[in-house]
Amino acid sequence: MGAVTSSVASSATSSVASLDVRGLAFAYPDGHQALFGVDLTIGKGERVALLGPNGAGKTTLVLHLNGILTGGAGTVTVAGLPVSARHMAEIRRKVGIVFQDPDDQLFMPTVREDVAFGPAAAGMKGPELEARVRKALALVGMEEFADRPPHHLSFGQRRRVAVATVLAMEPEILVLDEPSSNLDPASRRELADILRSLDVTVLMVTHDLPYAMELCPRAVILSDGAIAADGATGDLLMDEDLMAAHRLELPFGFDPRSVAGRTAQ
Repeated sequence: MGAVTSSVASSATSSVASLDVRGLAFAYPDGHQALFGVDLTIGKGERVALLGPNGAGKTTLVLHLNGILTGGAGTVTVAGLPVSARHMAEIRRKVGIVFQDPDDQLFMPTVREDVAFGPAAAGMKGPELEARVRKALALVGMEEFADRPPHHLSFGQRRRVAVATVLAMEPEILVLDEPSSNLDPASRRELADILRSLDVTVLMVTHDLPYAMELCPRAVILSDGAIAADGATGDLLMDEDLMAAHRLELPFGFDPRSVAGRTAQ
């Protein structure tokens, strides 16, 4: 099925672009071609859901955004800077990735030390570092847990601290891999409230389609290494043929028509 476009998708090109991907193609050493000429522009401050079945190339695309993967054809530009060896330190500050398992990001004895790790490694210290840590923890509502060991926190609290470790670097783009997975309903709602409040560009990789609709006005469907659709999230989720063609299914009983227009604000 051809790409679906909308004013939501096209508006990204008229704003200051946080992310501009042009003709990105990538094959792994074993010959598997994961991406086929992906074009994607995300405007500053947009919240965009990246949807698609397993094996679509979503992780491969995300790992190109801050140079974890390189060597493919095409270009990736973040806030006007090409993703290249010359700009890698700045790119990795501008693109913060929150992985699905918070324990992949939390390894220090206390929450404070985990959140301070990135800025400290970049040379920040003293009162400036402490202020940065306090600010990041305040953004996710975890200030009172600064001296706690991360492994003493609930899963939802650890995920919020993982977000704080990235926010401490003051990124322009926040990439979240399955942010709602394994969260109880209250933690899921709390994280949604936090993400709405942040003044950053958000790219959310998720199979949780209601969460995508709740948080992201725009969605992109990646399928077989190419963008199959790009448009208003509600419009894509209500397109039954599009959804079926790309192995996307809404939860039983969830009707996007019933929530369209009152979500993703």
